[in-house]
Parts: sequence; C-alpha cells; structure tokens
Amino acid sequence: MERQTRTGGRILVDQLLAQGCERIFTVPGESFLAVLDALHDTPQIETVVCRQEGGAAFMACADGTLTHRPGIAFVTRGPGATNASIGVHVARQDSQPMILFIGDVDRGTRDREAFQEVDFAAMFGPLAKWAARIDDAARIPEYVARAYAVAMNGRPGPVVLALPEDMLLDAVEATDRPRVERAAQGCDEGAMAQLADLLATAERPVAIVGGAGWDGIAAQDFAAWADRTGVPVAAAFRRQDAIPNACPAYAGNLGYGPNPKLVARIKAADMLLVVGPRLGEATTDGYALITPEHPGQRLIHVHPDADELGMTYRTDLAICAGMAEFAEGLNAIDGPPNAGGAAAHADWQAWSTPAARDGVAMDLGPCVAAMREALPADTIICNGAGNYSGWWHRYWPYAAPGTQLAPTAGAMGYGLPAAVAAALRHPGRQVVALAGDGCFLMNGQELATAVQYDAQLLVLVIDNGGYGTIRMHQEREFPGRVSGTALANPDFAALGRAYGCWAETVTRTEDFAPALSRAQAQRGVRLLHIRTDIEVITAGTTLSAVARRG
Repeated sequence: MERQTRTGGRILVDQLLAQGCERIFTVPGESFLAVLDALHDTPQIETVVCRQEGGAAFMACADGTLTHRPGIAFVTRGPGATNASIGVHVARQDSQPMILFIGDVDRGTRDREAFQEVDFAAMFGPLAKWAARIDDAARIPEYVARAYAVAMNGRPGPVVLALPEDMLLDAVEATDRPRVERAAQGCDEGAMAQLADLLATAERPVAIVGGAGWDGIAAQDFAAWADRTGVPVAAAFRRQDAIPNACPAYAGNLGYGPNPKLVARIKAADMLLVVGPRLGEATTDGYALITPEHPGQRLIHVHPDADELGMTYRTDLAICAGMAEFAEGLNAIDGPPNAGGAAAHADWQAWSTPAARDGVAMDLGPCVAAMREALPADTIICNGAGNYSGWWHRYWPYAAPGTQLAPTAGAMGYGLPAAVAAALRHPGRQVVALAGDGCFLMNGQELATAVQYDAQLLVLVIDNGGYGTIRMHQEREFPGRVSGTALANPDFAALGRAYGCWAETVTRTEDFAPALSRAQAQRGVRLLHIRTDIEVITAGTTLSAVARRG
C-alpha cells in the first residue's frame, strides 16, 4: 500500500497494472490524453489502437470472455461512447466481464451541453451493471477495484466509468488497491442433496449448459458426470463450447435451427437441469420450447446471480453457484445410469455430419468438413450475426471453453474484432473470423488493426449479396416482396489485399479445400472471399421453400 503524488491518469494506469491488465483496446481521444501519456511509460500494458470504437468495444468484450477478467476499452466522450455502446450491450446480454472507460468533459463545464457532452450514467445505466463518473482522482483506486468486482461477480457484465478530462490531470495522493478476484460461490449442501434426490427419481432428464464462467475445470467435471450418468447435455444458444462436444452425452445446441430430435428430447424431458444459461429467448425458441411454467417438467436452475433465479422461470430448485463450484459438487453425486446420453450423442453426430447438397455451386457444409480436417481441434471460431453462422453452429465441433466467440445478443460486426482479440490473446492458436457480407462491412476496418499488430488469423467472408437473415424472414412473412435487403458488394479479396492481407476468392465447393491449404501456408491475416447463392439460405432449407411455407 503505497501513497505518492500522481496524476489521475497515472493513478488509473497503476490500478490497471495492479489488476493484472495486459492489454487495452482504444480509439484515442483528447479527453483522456493523461491516460495515454501514462501508458507511454507502461510497457507492461499493450495499447491496441483500433479504427472504430465499436470494434474496440467488441475486442474488449471478447478478451473478457477469454480471460474471465474484464476486457478493457478506452474511448472518448460523445461519438466515441455512442459508437462503443454496442459492445456494452453485447457484454451485458452475453454476461461477459468488461470495463469501458470514457474520457469526459471537464467538471467545470458539466451540465452545459459542452462539446460532445453526454450524461453517461443515464445513457449506460440500462445497459451496464454499473455506470458511474469519477470526480475525485484520489478515489480512482476505489472505483477501479469496485469496477473489477462488479464486472466479475454474480452474473458477469460490463461496467462504464466516465473520466473528466481535468480530473485525470489532477496530481493527488491515492492509496492503491490490491488485485480483485471473483468471489468463490460454493454449493449449498442441502440444495445439492435435494438435487441428488430429484435426479434419482427423474426418468428423462436433460441438462442444458451455457452462460458465463465455464472454464476447463468446470467443463471437465461436468462432462465426466454426464459421461458417468448418461444424462444428455444440450448447449444454450452460442454456448456450444461450455463442455467438449466429444463428451459421450453431448446432444447438440439449442437456438436457431436446432436438431429436431433434440427439440423432441427437450419437450419429452421430465426434468431439466439448467446450469448457467438465463434461458433467454433464442435458447428457448421465444419461451415456447421451454415455457416459464414448463408444465409436466421439473426445472433445476443453477446460476451465479441470485437475481436471475426465479426472474422468468418457475423453479423447482434454485441453486446460486459458480460453474466450477457446481460442476465439482455435481460430479460427486451418484445417479442411476440413463441411456439417453448415448442416443442423444449419436443423434448429434448424425446431425453435425455435413452432407453435400445437389445443384449447389458453393456448398458451405463440405467447406466446414474441410476445415474440420485441416484445422486444430482447439481452433477459436469467431462470428457475428447472420444465417452464414448456422453452418458452423451445426457442423463445427467445439473442443473446450474459449473456442467459440459468438454474441448471444445477435450483434452484427462482432466476428472480426473478436478474432483480433483472440489472436492477440492466444498467438499460438488457430483463430478464424467468420462474417457475412453485411456483417463484415460493419467492422471490416479492423483488418487494419489486425495487420498493424501482426495478428495471425483466417477470415472467411461469406458473400451472398444480401442481408440474408432478414431476407429469409421477409420471404416467410411477405413472400416475393423483396425490399431493403439486397447488397452491392466490393471485391472482398481485393479489399483484403489493400489492407495488407493475403486473399483469394472462392466460388466452387471443390475449390475451397485447396484455397484453405494455400491460406494456411501464409502468415498474418489471410482472407477467403466465399461467394454463395442467397437461395441456399440455411444448412437445411432454401428461400423458395421458406416462401412456399410462408
């Protein structure tokens, strides 16, 4: 505990060091020059300069997902903060730890609608777990330590702290705070005994895993329990990496376009063991697959935030616990073997095995199969929103926690920034960014960031010439009346080369595997521009079929 006179900017950077921060993502602004000046003398923290605040915030969100400690972004007031708000929203809905620092107007000009002034506590209050403004430089250690604690504990999420420009220049004495760790959340013995009794009487139990806080230990313990008991395990929407998909009881993922056999298994279950997910709209198919009252089914809900338990769903047993702590306790429970796990896993294996589709020039299913053959099992797959992601959700086997970076909030433009963060965090791992043509151009400028920081990653741009997901909904609701969904796109391979990437265009299925091999022989950022037909709208249907059903 050391006291000395330092500027607010220096104090803030010292607190980040104390919390173990190794990297920040930023678009610089004059409102936090004192922080940038302190970073100049802090080689322990890498400053990643991004090209748009939304990209910087997505990178911070992804970094927090990978490390389980808050990803850090710095942006300037007004336009910078509003651009970054998308990352805060994703971190909130995805339950991922993140801290957004915003340079703000001087304290003396507040409430005059000064240049780029925004009331950030009011703006971010509904989006963040906590939004505040630091007016006293001596209290920076207190605020930063609290921000880390709030971001990590309970249901993880984003914190927003506004930093008045003049406050960062104040030279004051401040007492540093030590590193903050997530508070352990053990399991109540009585609750675990009740769970054991419920499991012993269940005839058709199904577990659903997901949410935040899954690490290698939690995944290993939970998979071991599922393997031993035979209870089928489904993954929540875009949380397919919660446990290794090689687990003999893994049953596949819920969300958009799930395996009909898995849907039937969920409907037939007499007990649902929900570990981690909030049971949101996507996972439950609009709260219809699993209804808030779930008649005929007992529901055990395990979540790290007590406020989440019972908020939407009637629970027969609520357990407030961390994922690792619960999985360890669960693994000690002996239950009667259940034959459903092996059958559910076989159903998933059949569903997740790509088959060629006749008459399709560019068939993404065999492309995913080629990637499965060529890329390591621990590849990190990063994607934003769009139907293109469905091929990987269905066909790619996720090996362990931290191999899927995908926004449950459904935000477009997430995939490339997330991949940049992943490549910098794990330089020895294979990282793949997936993006549709619409999705890619929302943050394609971050190719410049990837190249500048020598990120090693593969980018796949799936180009069908339209906002495909919206077009699909349009054909279902208003067949044949196409409006507002067509896109005129650039040559994405040429665009990639302009940024300094290695790039090729692929138009036929049989050309993908050789192009992938050539890409893998290169260093740096490699981009494959994959042209597809929008008629082939998902892995299982076509636009024409959707329109006929509509």
